[in-house]
Amino acid sequence: MQRVLRIPTLRNSAALRLMSTSAHPQPSTGRFTGKPDPTTGKFNVSFIEGDGIGPEISQAVKDIFKAADVPIQWEFCDVSPIFVNGLTTIPDKAVQSISKNLVALKGPLATPIGKGHRSLNLTLRKTFGLFANVRPAKSVAGFKTTYSDVDLVLIRENTEGEYSGIEHVVTPGVVQSIKLITRDASERVIRYAFEYARAIGRPRVIVVHKSTIQRLSDGLFVNVAKELSAEYPDIKLELQLIDNKVLNVVTNPASYTDAVSVCPNLYGDILSDLNSGLSAGSLGLTPSANIGNKISIFEAVHGSAPDIAGKNMANPTALLLSSVMMLNHMGLNAHADQIQDAVLSTIASSPENRTGDLGGSATTSSFTEAVINKL
Repeated sequence: MQRVLRIPTLRNSAALRLMSTSAHPQPSTGRFTGKPDPTTGKFNVSFIEGDGIGPEISQAVKDIFKAADVPIQWEFCDVSPIFVNGLTTIPDKAVQSISKNLVALKGPLATPIGKGHRSLNLTLRKTFGLFANVRPAKSVAGFKTTYSDVDLVLIRENTEGEYSGIEHVVTPGVVQSIKLITRDASERVIRYAFEYARAIGRPRVIVVHKSTIQRLSDGLFVNVAKELSAEYPDIKLELQLIDNKVLNVVTNPASYTDAVSVCPNLYGDILSDLNSGLSAGSLGLTPSANIGNKISIFEAVHGSAPDIAGKNMANPTALLLSSVMMLNHMGLNAHADQIQDAVLSTIASSPENRTGDLGGSATTSSFTEAVINKL
């Protein structure tokens, strides 16, 4: 029997404390500290609508939030890349907006090709110190896929590893790319994984690595986890090689329903998409959160799909569920539950209410209308 998807996130509410296996306090790292505007009573949220299908799915979120009367005031945020001293950066106005609001929702971004720009997603993570990427993946009731019992949580280190961008030509025809692993970054994300597991009531933290080959880099990541585990006697630490993890999660995803997995950047990038394929068969249902010490950005992880942009075909579910994670993060739990239930019940209702990527016939606008009708 398929279970209804619930997006795990660190809440500020009593509901989360009831979910937890103990009365431990919630982690201070990554908690939302913003306050509503005293003149409007609404929270200001920076909105990076993105490229390609981004504006269409962003409009769907805006329409549904308006219908649900969510106390959010959107602040449009342009992150078109610019060069400063030869480095890719984003406009000061965008930096100021996100730094002020402490939270942002982001549609898909396309990095300009062949113009020397670094990935915009990486630029955002570096700019705001978003050290942890949280990717839940869970089966959706009423939407049949290969597996019906997927309930996975993966936390990916977001700032270094193979994605540090440290590359050079050794000699013509030979290039070298450096995998950067630091104690500080490893401790930050692994500690967050332990506290996240504690907060959502999961008794295991699994560190995914390949220290048998990358003895120094992955070895450091593993050693930091072992050291930190002494501070969390209620959470069991397990170590799994990346290749074993891939095999195990494909053959028996149910064995991870009580665990939080954490890993370096590249492994997390691959595993998170694998988890999404197992749970929903599509990135169109996958939410994501990028957590920093003070600032967090919630995003759809699929691409900008320029081939269907402007055709009213895009699936806004990933961005909607990311906005649900954002609302829970902000403590607006009742609104989060209302929107999540409406989205998932719409998907479960019939193929006519699913977009083409899910084998249905709905358009972006008709799906949005169906969700609003179920609020």
